[in-house]
Formats: sequence, structure tokens, C-alpha cells
Amino acid sequence: MKEQTCVIVGGGYAGIHALKAVRETCKGHPIRFILIDKEPYHLRKVLLFKPAAAKTDISIPLKNLFPEDVEFVQGTVTSIKGKEKTLLFRNKNGQEQPLPYDILILAVGSVIRQPEPEQGGIALTGVEAAEAVRDKWLANMRQAVHEKQPSERERLLTIAVAGAGISGIETAAELAFAMRAEAKNLGIHPEEVRVYLINAQNRLFIEGSAKMGRKLESALTDGGVTILHGQKALHEWDGMLTLASGRTLAVGLCVWSLGLLPNPALRSMGLPLTTHGQVVVDESYRVAGTPGVYSIGDCARIVDPASGQADTMTCKEASGQAIRLGKIVLADLDGTPAPAHKSYMDFYCIGLGPERGMVWTRKWGLDIIMTGKLGWKLRQFTWNIASMIK
Repeated sequence: MKEQTCVIVGGGYAGIHALKAVRETCKGHPIRFILIDKEPYHLRKVLLFKPAAAKTDISIPLKNLFPEDVEFVQGTVTSIKGKEKTLLFRNKNGQEQPLPYDILILAVGSVIRQPEPEQGGIALTGVEAAEAVRDKWLANMRQAVHEKQPSERERLLTIAVAGAGISGIETAAELAFAMRAEAKNLGIHPEEVRVYLINAQNRLFIEGSAKMGRKLESALTDGGVTILHGQKALHEWDGMLTLASGRTLAVGLCVWSLGLLPNPALRSMGLPLTTHGQVVVDESYRVAGTPGVYSIGDCARIVDPASGQADTMTCKEASGQAIRLGKIVLADLDGTPAPAHKSYMDFYCIGLGPERGMVWTRKWGLDIIMTGKLGWKLRQFTWNIASMIK
């Protein structure tokens, strides 16, 4: 049996799970595995709020995840030549090189949406940005200790998180906890710390039930977060955040949490894309018109053929897609019918600061909500399982 070369592009959540699944499912076939990413580590992107609140490392060397039988290439894919079954990538020295493949799995993920430069503030786009957030609020709090002007002291002790999706919720909760703890260290009353969560919607958690949204709001309020519903942040200039309603907030920092976009690098790769910029795939994750090429995760437009429902950009969906992809690749190698995509169950875990979390799922038409330590343990479990931490 001829050895096949399987190249996985992307060391994010979808990529590492795809590699694991195909390795385990296709053990009966001689396959050489190559994982290519611009960084030598897997970044736990959903935890970017952690280094914004406290010094912590949220990266895992890829060689630690796959110590055997996987080759690593550090580089950025620039184009894919489907007919030749070759991709071109730029290595860490900036040189372009070809890499032939038999099987190609594209899992380059997404990027965090950024505000326009003139909108000010800091978006949690990566570790460097998260550390800049931490440096800023810490410096503001230390300055507040010596500030005599009450209004300026209040501004220095105030943060706004613009965007109230799950990432925004988790960021606001974590920052409120960290800032209150630091306030105690500095001799500032914790109640002086203000964290605003700016929500363009009329309630939290539009992905699920209103009951879960109310519970989240109550937990955030208890943790020191003030939620402004039906408000959209426009820009932050010179310590003043302006909302679309015309209201202004004096803030020491605005942190933007605006959601995700498909990786813009896809546009140069020569693959069919949707208008939103995701790769077009069939019900078995095969990329249209490019034999041997598959795509999963945030970078692919994946639709349940039975319900017509499209998967959203979450690591839990990427993990489920990866498990199915292993079976699809095996079926294609064996020439047997491949399974089709099925939507992931409604299941959401949300962190609410250290050792606090909440879980929501819908089963048999009922809302099931878990809170407190159990919610926290489940949230921690989902974070770890997404990055293959045992």
C-alpha cells in the first residue's frame, strides 16, 4: 500500500483535533502526517481574557501535543495548487517553498474582528494585545491611588468591554475579579472599580434561552459588572467612550470584543469561498473542485444537510467536525460511502471569573442550566478538552 502524505494546515482547535482524529481512524493506512502553522505552538485562543487579567501562558508547544510520528513545518500557506496537489508556503525566513500532498486538511480558523484605528481602545486579538490590556488597567489603578480629583480617579478605575457575546462576558467577568482583587492590594475599596459590559442586544445570550440570559446577568452583576443593554460603542477618545445613543462614559480603557471573521489568508489560496470568506465544502467537508482537500472549523462554511443549519465559530463544533472528518477520510481512502455532517447539540459553557461558570443545554425541549462549582468544572473541562489537555 503506497504511503500517503496528509498535510494539516493550522494548529488551532480544528487543526489539532483533525490531526488526532485522522491519525487514530486511519491507522490501517500508511500515512505521513505534516502539520504546518505560522507558530510552533497551539494558542488557546478562547482564553485570551486570561493574560488580560493576570500573567499566564495560554500556549502549548505543538510538539508537546504530538510528540511522535508528526512532522512540523513553521510557515504560512500562500496558495494551493489543486490540480498539482501542491501547496506553497512561506517559511519563517520568508522564503516560499512547495509542499506536495495527497490529503490536505485546511483548518486555518478565524481572526478576531478589530475596530477601526480611529475607534481607539484595545481589541483582544492576541497575547500581546491581552498583555497591553493588563498593563493599562494596572497602571491606571496605581495612578488612581494618588489621584486627588474624584472624577479622574473614577475614570481610572473604570473599564468598558464593548461586545457582549460569550467572549465579552468572560472578559468582563475576569477583569472585574482581577481589578477588585488588585484594588484590595492597593488600599482601594473594591466597590470603586467599575466594569461596564456594552451589549448591542436587548438581553444576554441570544444563542439560547432568555432564562439563561437572566441568570448570566445576575451572576455578572454580583461579580461587579454593569451591563448596558441596547447600546453600541462607537469610539473611545481621550478617556471618553461614546455610545450610539449619544451617551458617554469616562473610562480608563475600552476593550473591544467584536467576534470572529474567517481567516483573511484564505482569499489568496485559490479555493472557492462564500461571500463571507469561508471555504465552500460539501456535506462531507470536501472542498469543491479540489480532490483530496477538506476543510473544517471556523474557516469553512459547514451546513447540516438535514436541517439547513450552519455551524457557528466555536471550538466545540470544530472538535465534533474533526471526529467526523477522520471517518470521512477513511471512507474516501477505502472507497466507501462517507458520513455527512450533523449539527452539534445546543450546549454552551461560560466562565464567570475564577471558579465560577454556567452551562446551558436544551434537551427534550427543556432548558437545563448548571451553575456554581459544577458550571465552573464543566467550563474548565471544555477548555481543556478543546486543547487536548488531559
